[in-house]
Amino acid sequence: MFDNSIVFPGLHLKFDFSPVAFKIFGLEIRWYGIIIAVGFLCGFLLSNYIAKKENIQTDVLLDIAIIATPVAIVFARLYYVVFNFKEFRGNLAAIFAIRQGGLAIYGAVIGAVISSYAYCRAKKLNFLKICDTGSYGLILGQAIGRWGNFANREAYGYETKLPWRMQIYSFEAGRRIEVHPTFLYESIWDFIVLAALIYLRRYKRKDGEIFGFYLMLYSAGRFFIEALRSDSLMLGTVRISQALALICIVVGLFLVLKSRLKHFDKI
Repeated sequence: MFDNSIVFPGLHLKFDFSPVAFKIFGLEIRWYGIIIAVGFLCGFLLSNYIAKKENIQTDVLLDIAIIATPVAIVFARLYYVVFNFKEFRGNLAAIFAIRQGGLAIYGAVIGAVISSYAYCRAKKLNFLKICDTGSYGLILGQAIGRWGNFANREAYGYETKLPWRMQIYSFEAGRRIEVHPTFLYESIWDFIVLAALIYLRRYKRKDGEIFGFYLMLYSAGRFFIEALRSDSLMLGTVRISQALALICIVVGLFLVLKSRLKHFDKI
């Protein structure tokens, strides 16, 4: 019997709990799903609050959330499965076991953006303004949702001896290891990005600028944090999330420059 506790030896902290919160008629309800749901709810409430200040009807945001959420989940899982297919090759049914983890945030963002764009085109709404409003809730949801990885004992980094190292049991190593708590790094970074977006809101000039800052700031942090992770999705020798982070930084920079520089207004 292995020790499934999570320990921060340098901080003298120990967490001993099951990834399964409770069962309903034999169905396991995991902390991962609960935390993701809480993150989504908090993110929606924040974006809804911002929407009122931006004179966006709250039912519009609700409609987008209803449409974009399932699409985002599908894309998040599809992204993970495509770049980690070897894990599912012998058991295709496991592709649908998302309650146990395996959702990629970049896939979720792609799905949410595509579905939101389609909705805005159909309703003739300002897509970039919607993206700005949604950015606050999105980054808050990410900050909270990363703790689902903590509950699932996943998304951790390489072994380290830093004072804030996290000790967990590794099935791959067959022993307890001390690693970078990369889930914590990203959660802290996401809260910092949220604070930055709220501050930058007062200086916003044009729609799309806040979304641009979100793409740049989140992706910059993710690029460096990803380098510490031991479970990165790979394409050959390239970390997929790092490559996508660089693309997002370029897109975000373009949106900000388009808002700030007269030359880019004509593009």
